[in-house]
Amino acid sequence: MEPLPLNLQIQGEGFPILCLHGHPGSRQCMSVFTDYLSRRFQTLTPDLRGYGQSRTSQSFQMQDHLIDLENLLDQLNIQHCLILGWSLGGILALELALKFPQRITGLILVATAAYPRGNHPPITLLDNIYTGLAGIINGFIPGWDWNINTFGKRSLFRYLIQQHTPTAYQYLAREALPAYLQTSRYATQALNQALRSRYNRQADLDQIQCPCLVLAGEADRHITAESSQATAQHLQNAQFFCYPQTAHLFPWEIPQQVQSDIENWLNTEIL
Repeated sequence: MEPLPLNLQIQGEGFPILCLHGHPGSRQCMSVFTDYLSRRFQTLTPDLRGYGQSRTSQSFQMQDHLIDLENLLDQLNIQHCLILGWSLGGILALELALKFPQRITGLILVATAAYPRGNHPPITLLDNIYTGLAGIINGFIPGWDWNINTFGKRSLFRYLIQQHTPTAYQYLAREALPAYLQTSRYATQALNQALRSRYNRQADLDQIQCPCLVLAGEADRHITAESSQATAQHLQNAQFFCYPQTAHLFPWEIPQQVQSDIENWLNTEIL
């Protein structure tokens, strides 16, 4: 399949960091990283194929994301870069590092794994009702304590976050909801196909030599902290942090802590 030109946001100046969002997601969901990192680096944040404004009218496979991203780096004439990937974006980051070992100089892997495993409980009708109500109300009044306590903590949000703070719910309203609405069925189909095939690149990770930072939420139900830790253990040069009382969206729960740990790693391993 031909590469798809991706909707792209470029911020800042300096060494490039390619920032890749998860599913459902969009480039806006990465602002918790890019608004901070772009003070010292150039952040390149695309909407992946089938997400946000990178729209497609045909089905595709996960491999097509890699074709698009390689084309993006070639068009921008980027010979070396770091990659920050969240969830699905982290899986794509690993794939790019395996494919272009000389081009990728470091990885920041957030809530992701080379062999992603989850332990999400079955979803009930009441879960969906509470989630719909919490999401709609939060869209109109982001971070409202009454909504958080009445619906949010009983909804599926309880598996995405553990710290039900107004800040986390403001991110959900401002970035997660629009991303969810803009995620195409083709993107969902491509991801589900990869998961059904039992995607597992753990055995290949010893080929990645660049420095890696692996971050996980202790209570992540979508990609467990244990699977993220296993990824770190199989990498040749990795640091691993697991944050207590957080889940899959932990960068929105504890943004300052995550930003601080990323900065310290960059200062120690990269700069």
